[in-house]
Amino acid sequence: MDILTDQSFFRAFHILFGIAWIGLLYYFNFIQGEYVKVADPDAKADVFKKLAPNALWWFRWAALFTFLTGVILLHQISVRIGTEIILGATMGTLMMLNVWGIIWRNQKIVLGMKEGDAAVAGAKAALASRTNTLFSVPMLMYMVYSVHGGGVDISTNAVLIGLVIIFAIEANAIWGKMLSAIASVRGVITSSFVLAVVLKVITDLI
Repeated sequence: MDILTDQSFFRAFHILFGIAWIGLLYYFNFIQGEYVKVADPDAKADVFKKLAPNALWWFRWAALFTFLTGVILLHQISVRIGTEIILGATMGTLMMLNVWGIIWRNQKIVLGMKEGDAAVAGAKAALASRTNTLFSVPMLMYMVYSVHGGGVDISTNAVLIGLVIIFAIEANAIWGKMLSAIASVRGVITSSFVLAVVLKVITDLI
């Protein structure tokens, strides 16, 4: 068996890396971030010095290897790529780019590893992280759906409408501000499920 064409091999590692990535994404948004808001100064400093750098190392590399194994899988199943995979892969790709291009670059400033305005950098990293959390449920829905019973048809209108919504959200992550709908843990969880429903309706009915 040629390992480079073995879907089960790369799918297993894609899922493994994805679990690590999304698990850490939820940890940062639901646990560490909320703890840092109320932690004593000494405890907060300890998190920034010892915990966060280690967690971010695993986070960013899990994101990259999830993406790379996903690219290989897309190549292997190229004849079965439909609307759902296009939208899911788009969100996954933007999420990975957010990790390396926004979150990690700004977290280095927050953690004192690089010069810059920590307050501004922290806000940018938080917005990108919340955006990734917003994307996570519909992205996972499409990735699972596409493997277990998803169609391979491509609806041009559904793809275009879905991409407009996705890139509008991403534009806010890059140039916009933290919206009230995703500012709280409860808000971003709710918004992520709402986005999943909206995109599912679009891909099913258009």
